[in-house]
Amino acid sequence: MTETLDLEKLEQDLIAQVDQASNEQALEEVRIGALGKKGTISAMMKGMGKLDPEQRKSTGQALNALKARVSQAIATQKEVLKKQAMDLRLATEHVDVTLPARKRSEGTIHPVSQVWEEVVQIFGDLGFSVAEGPHIESDWYNFGALNIPDEHPARQEHDTFYFNPDKDGSRKVLRTHTSPVQIRTMETNQPPIRIIAPGRTFRCDSDQTHTPMFHQVEGLVLDSDIHLGHLKWTLTEFCKAIFELDDVKMRFRSSHFPFTEPSMEIDIGCTWENGQVKIGEGDDWLEILGSGMVHPNVIRAGGLDPDKVQGFAFGVGIDRIAMLKYGIPDLRAFFESDLRWLRHYGFSALNVPNLAGGLS
Repeated sequence: MTETLDLEKLEQDLIAQVDQASNEQALEEVRIGALGKKGTISAMMKGMGKLDPEQRKSTGQALNALKARVSQAIATQKEVLKKQAMDLRLATEHVDVTLPARKRSEGTIHPVSQVWEEVVQIFGDLGFSVAEGPHIESDWYNFGALNIPDEHPARQEHDTFYFNPDKDGSRKVLRTHTSPVQIRTMETNQPPIRIIAPGRTFRCDSDQTHTPMFHQVEGLVLDSDIHLGHLKWTLTEFCKAIFELDDVKMRFRSSHFPFTEPSMEIDIGCTWENGQVKIGEGDDWLEILGSGMVHPNVIRAGGLDPDKVQGFAFGVGIDRIAMLKYGIPDLRAFFESDLRWLRHYGFSALNVPNLAGGLS
């Protein structure tokens, strides 16, 4: 009987402490004092081991019931205190709606950077790795190793940026394409090779669709059994992914490049409405990239045996893809640093492209 009275008095004291707690910190101190490791109820439960079986059973049931009631009282009081704290904040804190809005961030991701990352994401999903090379190249890597003859127009100074001659008479160039990366990759890797080489390139050209510096991505696939079917499938999947279409109409036209044989220009179906091009529909055609099977001389220049290895290569302008995808009419605007243009065409820093969440 005495034990029952003690538990009843203890419960009354604890409930009184809970009701008197004026804030959540005070309530937490009550909880620790009653239910913590060294709390009153916890100490009593630890002492049950000294009791005989019958006493242990009845005392245990009584302590568990007490613990449950005190815990419920604490939880109820905690909700009351939370509501009181919120009511106090609402009554004392005010927002001046006449204050000017916080100035939004001026920074945006450039469309070229966005499309560059989109391209990397797509080819990464297809199993390609990214390879890089220097902007300043020797004549061998930029022309000779790519089977470009001495009399080819691309070697002329009206098309290529040359440096002053070295002591041996040779002249370095600002690379005119990222194809030199293909040679460097072949020199340091054994097939199977599956790489893309995005980067800056430089040519003496400037108009609405050409700039002296532009961005290009080239791809190279080499193995023992690669054929044109692999090339067509890869580029079809790329075009569907980059333009975010379920299907695209493509045309592969025979062409000529010194570094591929056979070579193909690739057109994509489109239509023109109010001066804007729509990709993937209509009866018009738009050239978007060049491709072909890697010329045996190029494979040989890379240190591999063309009798054992074959593959395909392709190249596409990243700036051109950005113009087509996002309706940008003039390539020169990409490099004018006009903040109004960047705010209009730029992307949020958090808009990271990925195939699962959407590229654009």
